[in-house]
Amino acid sequence: MTPLERIIRTEIAETGPMPLERYMALCLGHPTYGYYMARPAIGAQGDFTTAPEISQMFGEIVGAVLAHAWQTMGSPRPVRLVELGPGRATLMLDMLRTFRALPDLRAAVDIHLVETSPRLRAAQAYRLTGSGIQASWHDSLDTVPDGPVLLAANEFFDALPIRQRILRDGSWRQRMVGIDAAGRLAVLDIGPEDGAGFPPHLLEAADGTVIEDCPAARAIAGAIGARLARHPGLALIIDYGYRGPAPGDSLQALRGRRPADPLEAPGEADLTAHVDFAAIAAAAVASGARAWGPVSQGSFLTALGIGLRAERLRASGASAIDLAIAVERLTGVGAMGDLFKVLALASPGLPAPPPFEAS
Repeated sequence: MTPLERIIRTEIAETGPMPLERYMALCLGHPTYGYYMARPAIGAQGDFTTAPEISQMFGEIVGAVLAHAWQTMGSPRPVRLVELGPGRATLMLDMLRTFRALPDLRAAVDIHLVETSPRLRAAQAYRLTGSGIQASWHDSLDTVPDGPVLLAANEFFDALPIRQRILRDGSWRQRMVGIDAAGRLAVLDIGPEDGAGFPPHLLEAADGTVIEDCPAARAIAGAIGARLARHPGLALIIDYGYRGPAPGDSLQALRGRRPADPLEAPGEADLTAHVDFAAIAAAAVASGARAWGPVSQGSFLTALGIGLRAERLRASGASAIDLAIAVERLTGVGAMGDLFKVLALASPGLPAPPPFEAS
C-alpha cells in the first residue's frame, strides 16, 4: 500500500466515498505523494514522452505560429509568453530558438510558466537558467500579469481531474472511489442524479454509458478567453482527446511506461483522460475569445512544413532515420498525428492563425 493510498483510505473512512475528481487530484497533485510532486514523470526516466521531447521540430513550429501572431498583433512590447504545464521546459526552449529569427520578439517576451510541481519547477529553472533565460513561475494563470499574451499548453488539459457519471437502470449516477466488499479501492456508482447540464444527445443513452466532465478545464479555458478578450493574444492548446462531447470512460493510468489500473498504487502512476475540445472552446468563447479547430496534430504540423524542416535538419547533419521516425510519431495516423489535436484561441480582433485560416 502506498503512503497516498493510506491517506485516501483514511479520508474515505471519515467522510465516505470520494468523487473521482478528488481522487485524481490527490493522485497527481498531493503536496508530498502526488505523482507530479514525487516522480520524474516526463522523459527517459519518466512514464511518458511528450511531443517536444520527440523532436525540436514540434516546438519550433509552435513557436513560429506564436511569432506570426505577435506580428499580427502589431508587435507589442512586452508580450507575456506563457506556458501551462511546461514539463522539462523543452517546448519553451524550442519556441525561443524560433524567436531568435525575430530579435525584436525575443527582446519583447516576458516568460511565465504555470507549474505546481516543485520538482518540475526545479528542472525547468535548471535548463532555462543554464541557457541564460529568465522566467517567472506561477501556481495558476490568475497571477500572470495582464498584457498581450502568447500562450501554449501541450499535454496540460489531459491531466486535469475529471468527473464521471454512469447510466444505471435508467438513472444517472456519479462515479466515486470507495472501498469494496473485499477491502480494495473500487469505483462505486452513487446516485441518482437528474441529468441537468448533460449533453442532450447523451440523455437517451444506453444503460452503462459513461460520460465525463472536466470543470477545471472549463474554468481555465474561461480564464484564457477572458484574458484574450482584455488583451490581444493567441493561445494554442495541444492535447489528445475528442472534438465534441462523447460517451466513454477515458480515464487511464501509466506506471513504468505500461498501462495500469488507475486504482492501483495511488501516486505512483500518471492518470489522464481525453480532452473535450468542444467544451474548452465553448468556455473560452463564452468569455470573449474566438476559437478555431481543433485540427489534428498531423495536419497542423504538415501544413506548417514539418517535412521541409526535417529536410533542412538532415542537410545540416541530423540523422535521416531519426528525423523520419520523429516525423512519423508526430504526424502519423495511428500515432500522435490523429490522436492529438490543436485548438487555437485568439482575441476577437485577430484573424485565424496559420494553418487555421485555410479551414
